[in-house]
Amino acid sequence: MCLAIPVEIQSINDQVARCRVGEGETYLDASLMLMADEVEVGDYLIVHAGFALRKLDPKEAEETLKILRDMVALTEGAGPETCAS
Repeated sequence: MCLAIPVEIQSINDQVARCRVGEGETYLDASLMLMADEVEVGDYLIVHAGFALRKLDPKEAEETLKILRDMVALTEGAGPETCAS
């Protein structure tokens, strides 16, 4: 099973997007050749096996990233962000 993490396009050069993975300092290159939608710097994508498959709504991407952060917090023994007070 694969877990797709939203990536944010940082630059585009000749149908290849340089993308930031999640909120970290990890980057990957993703081919845009399968994309039906036009994309631009700042857009979020779902990438599998080096190919961008779908453009994400920014709100959907942020919600997904929040869920993933909460999951990490729970596995590390801390409460999710929504419970921190």
